[in-house]
Amino acid sequence: MTERAPRAAEARFEALAHVAVEPLHRYLVRRADADVVEDVLSETLLVLWRRIDEVPGLKAGPAVGPDEVLPWCYGVARGCLANAHRAERRRLRLVERLARTRGTLPAAPPADHTDLHAALDKLGALDREVVLLWAWEELEPRQIAEVTGMTSNAVSIRLHRAKKKLAGLLGERKNSAPAGHETSEGRSSR
Repeated sequence: MTERAPRAAEARFEALAHVAVEPLHRYLVRRADADVVEDVLSETLLVLWRRIDEVPGLKAGPAVGPDEVLPWCYGVARGCLANAHRAERRRLRLVERLARTRGTLPAAPPADHTDLHAALDKLGALDREVVLLWAWEELEPRQIAEVTGMTSNAVSIRLHRAKKKLAGLLGERKNSAPAGHETSEGRSSR
């Protein structure tokens, strides 16, 4: 291997990182707890470095087109995030098992969901991911297909149905009376 090959790979990676780091960070911030985002981003960049020759749309030159490389990078980040979630679930199971041996369980953190997050939680995992890739990462169905491994047509159909369901869920919440309030409260029945 010549000295020129590692330098070329390094230059290609730097060009890729320049384009991909910020969008990948935003992608991960929206999907993970703040304490794991940097670790998952580092793991993603490590995978991108190791697989630099496999990144589609990454030419030998210094110019990198975000539309060409980001869907593949999101797919790598999605895989790294899934690995982190699996590791966290294993860790929590171990903590629960240890707590049971001591007779106490740690208190669960309080859930703080907005209407949107509550509605998103009612979608299936793949539907939610398709909507989030479309809304937050501003990917087109063909790019979402590359991230998820589905066909563009399947993504379009799934996205349409998920947006319709999400609109219905948000509409129900918007039109329903707040919990604990009666609509006839304070009115005379005469």
